[in-house]
Amino acid sequence: MNEPITNADALSPSKGLFQERWDILKRNRMAYASFWFLMFLLGLAILGKVFTQFVVVFDPKVVRLSEKFLPPLTTFTSTLTPKEDAPTLGIYLLGTDELGRDVFARMLEGTSVSLTVGFVAVGISLTVGIFFGGVAGFYGRMKLGFLTVDTLIMRFVDIMLCFPTFFLILTVVALLPPSIYNIMIVIGLTSWMGTARFVRAEFLSLRDQDFVIAARSQAIPEWRIIFIHMVPNAIAPVLVSATIGVATAILTESSLSFLGFGVQPPDATWGNILADGKTFLFDAPWLTFIPGFTILFVVLAFNLCGEGLREAFNPKLRSAP
Repeated sequence: MNEPITNADALSPSKGLFQERWDILKRNRMAYASFWFLMFLLGLAILGKVFTQFVVVFDPKVVRLSEKFLPPLTTFTSTLTPKEDAPTLGIYLLGTDELGRDVFARMLEGTSVSLTVGFVAVGISLTVGIFFGGVAGFYGRMKLGFLTVDTLIMRFVDIMLCFPTFFLILTVVALLPPSIYNIMIVIGLTSWMGTARFVRAEFLSLRDQDFVIAARSQAIPEWRIIFIHMVPNAIAPVLVSATIGVATAILTESSLSFLGFGVQPPDATWGNILADGKTFLFDAPWLTFIPGFTILFVVLAFNLCGEGLREAFNPKLRSAP
């Protein structure tokens, strides 16, 4: 006969929700490595903002015509360039461009600008998407004439999805003054449709749950039910989508900058550094390969991290331990 367990220490402690999802993410080695790579990149972007604008340690705007097209890891030995214009470490870590500007300093500045565009654009996209998706899911049965709220909003989403997103962004950006703020707003306002669909689907499954019905029975205001009770329960797939959306926003900004419609000089982004280097592909290939491979690795890291989070937040996709 089995003896009952009387020692509480023999029982395995239950894991919290965050710890459980973190353990699932750690099992996916590519996603886990991508997560820490992105944390390192975020820290580098913050340092880049500080060291290129507030406390100028690496100046991306200094022109040294006598030092142009120097390959990476070239030591500063020029007698024509003033000592105050010398690179901080006495070495051009990533070489120089066609104007003798330090590519490392420009990439450092571009990291903060590109990530800022990505995160702000996704923030705008999430705000608009959660609003429309929440309204469609919560008030979807309400009649507006011969249409319901859900039908009206989702048909508008379908119309927006019919437009080729990149060409729509390109058209709008071409009509507006070139500005980093316009880029962020335009990308955000043309990429919210997927978020709206995610939130609508979650709200449709949540609005008839017991905790929502209980909240309504206590005459809790609808805005509190939506934002306090329903949004936190619907946010998990949205955050996963947002992770991949940051990569898409960075790629879109880089494409616009490459075509000359993105962030304008003297601000440096990975896209316009790549655009400047394409003319000198054979004379100075590092001007193309360094920003090109940076964009490749960062977008890949965001996508891998997003896939890992999707697996961690969706029980149906979790691999066996």
